[in-house]
Amino acid sequence: MRLTLRQLQVFVAIADQGSTTAAGQAIALSQSASSAALQELEAHFGTPLFDRIGRRLALNGHGRALLEPARALLVNAADLERQLAAGGDPSQGAPLRLVLAASTTIGNYLLPPRIAQLLRQAPQAEVDLRIDNSAGVVAAVQRLDVDAGLIEGPCHERGLQVTAWQQDPLVIVAAADAPPRWSLDELRAARWLLREPGSGTREAVEQALLPHLRGFAQTLQLGNTEAIKQAAIAGLGLACLSRHALEEPLALGRLRILETPLPALHRTLWLVRHPGKRWLPGLQALLGDVSG
Repeated sequence: MRLTLRQLQVFVAIADQGSTTAAGQAIALSQSASSAALQELEAHFGTPLFDRIGRRLALNGHGRALLEPARALLVNAADLERQLAAGGDPSQGAPLRLVLAASTTIGNYLLPPRIAQLLRQAPQAEVDLRIDNSAGVVAAVQRLDVDAGLIEGPCHERGLQVTAWQQDPLVIVAAADAPPRWSLDELRAARWLLREPGSGTREAVEQALLPHLRGFAQTLQLGNTEAIKQAAIAGLGLACLSRHALEEPLALGRLRILETPLPALHRTLWLVRHPGKRWLPGLQALLGDVSG
């Protein structure tokens, strides 16, 4: 018996859904067809892949070892099928559709000009950009939902390929009528406008500031960079944000960059990839030579 993509599709569906019935409904197969495909796959490997717990199927050690390679193979097969159906040449490896996930600052401010440049060079290309916080981006990469992810803080999940993408300058800003110069004591006593836990911006800001400030006396947590900018404009506190996210309010004189005793601040932006995903040439054209 030969291993088939259908068997792997059923296996992954059962792992995700927890039963052959639910898996069959998810991939438009009958329960009996799903059960038969699983039995064939287990016979092929000569071992059960699930523990039977009542009516539920739970992955055992053999099944967990197979899950990620199977999911990667199915995703790459779907990519190839889509490329051939659209008339692409797989020998050239030229993707017609890229799916990316990016954390908010990267997705809102850094990627749009790059996407515009790519589309000028390859008007037939399609780019699906999904914006989330860093934890959500990493989860999408782990699920193989996207070709690659870009995040603003370190990745702590194992099994992913993480590469430094570029450096991002950080600046401390306040409302336009705030004093231009701040001492360390004044910075320590200030209210700081911060992103939510799990955000790459939050982690990067804490890594940049806490060694010098030793803590925040007051904080106000907001859900995205735009909310932080508007709160800073309204005089609600200080913000430490990417310089790229502040071009408009700085140019309009609604915010000012503060002079402080702190050293120049920056953070590393990271490219996160699943080892089961191919590195597509279109990604190199979009992001630069970071395939290693």
